[in-house]
Amino acid sequence: MTDPTFEPKIVGFMCNWCSYRAADLAGTARIKYAPNVRIIRVMCSGRVDPTFVMNALSLGADGVMIAGCHPGECHYVDQNYKAMRRYAMLRQTLVQMGLEPERFRLIWASAAEGQQLAEAIDTMVEDVRKLGPLHWPANWEENGQREHALESIVREHEEAMEVKR
Repeated sequence: MTDPTFEPKIVGFMCNWCSYRAADLAGTARIKYAPNVRIIRVMCSGRVDPTFVMNALSLGADGVMIAGCHPGECHYVDQNYKAMRRYAMLRQTLVQMGLEPERFRLIWASAAEGQQLAEAIDTMVEDVRKLGPLHWPANWEENGQREHALESIVREHEEAMEVKR
C-alpha cells in the first residue's frame, strides 16, 4: 500500500509548438490540472534524447511524460515519428530495468488541446501516485558489484557483436 501523502514528481518534456502551448492554453483558460508536472520546453519531441529521460528518473523523478505534436503535424516534418521510435525503444529498456510502464508516457497534444493535455497529466499523476515513489537514486548505491556488472556487459556486447580482441 502506498503512502497517502505521497505526491509524485513528474518531468514533462513538451514540444514548443504544440504541447507547451496546450499547457499554456490550459493555464489561460483556468483549466485545473495536477501541479506535479515540472514542464521542460523542448523545440520538438524528437529532440528528447533517451538520456534526458534516464537522467530525470535517476535524479528523483517518479515519472516522465513526453508530449508532442500529433503525427503528421510536426513543425520539423517527421521528428515526432523519431520521438515515437525512441519512446518504444526506451520504454522496452525501462521495463527490462524493472520500471513500471505507467511511469513513462508519450502523448500527442496540439496547441488547441489544453483540456486533453490537462486530463492526460491528471491521469498520469494518479497512476504514478498509485505506484508510489520510484526510489531509483537509492537503488544506484554502490554494493561492490559494479565492476563485475560492467565487465559482464562488455563481455555480452562482444559476444553479441562477435568482436574479437
